[in-house]
Amino acid sequence: MSPSAISHAIRKLEVALGTVLFERGVRQVYLTPPGESLRRSAVAAFHELRQGLEQVAHRGPQLLRVHSAPSFAAQWLNPRLSHFLAEHPQIDLRLAAGTDYARFTNDDFDVDIIYGLPRPENTEIVPLGEEVVTPLCGPALASKIHKPEDLFGQVLITSENKLVRWHEWFAANGLATPVVRGMRFDRSFLAIATATAGLGVALESTRLAEQEIESGRLVAPLAGRSKEIRYVGHRILIPKASAQQSLVRAFVSWVLAELHLPDVKIGSQTRALHVRIQASDVKA
Repeated sequence: MSPSAISHAIRKLEVALGTVLFERGVRQVYLTPPGESLRRSAVAAFHELRQGLEQVAHRGPQLLRVHSAPSFAAQWLNPRLSHFLAEHPQIDLRLAAGTDYARFTNDDFDVDIIYGLPRPENTEIVPLGEEVVTPLCGPALASKIHKPEDLFGQVLITSENKLVRWHEWFAANGLATPVVRGMRFDRSFLAIATATAGLGVALESTRLAEQEIESGRLVAPLAGRSKEIRYVGHRILIPKASAQQSLVRAFVSWVLAELHLPDVKIGSQTRALHVRIQASDVKA
């Protein structure tokens, strides 16, 4: 449809409803409160229709569209996807990763795994449990680190987008933060890879570095010898309109089971919404 045809159709709809749906500016239009109310109902109706079609259609795979924070996708989710697909062979999964949160208003994604502060508008939020943040390095370097002070003089690898940084770890262990020299990255998976190569010490989540730790390529040299930091860094965001979809429920339940967390009932209530790095969130 041409823009003029769309404009004409909207005006006809407004006349039929007896209300104004859009506020029109010079180059932009905005939904009025009645327009926003109708938008929410229309989105819910289309999701309901899609759910009904999924329930009666058995002519091939069903598509689940997942968006994820990059490091969680690369380090934790992607290595496990074969397990999920083996359990749910009827599902085709499309995975995209990025630091920008998914915008559910354009219906591009069914679920988003985020890192950091959620935007709770019209979404349900499922926390993915506590993560442990501790210094990690290769075995050769670990042999030189026996107490927190041994980190002084070492190359400290920095993840610039982490919610927990080196100065917070040193403060939790009663030490002044040294001048951090070394490499800086904007993704945890790059910091983990650099530490695995033996180039320094990374302050990272043991969840994200799980494979490297299990294989012995990374070591937590101060485990049991220092105060670790625990916090909830990742959450699943689900648009309320799609919270009842069987595919979304199956995926969320699988992620929680893989993390050894109790399953939750989605679609009935909004989870905790506020996330900030403060005393109530970070435990040393």
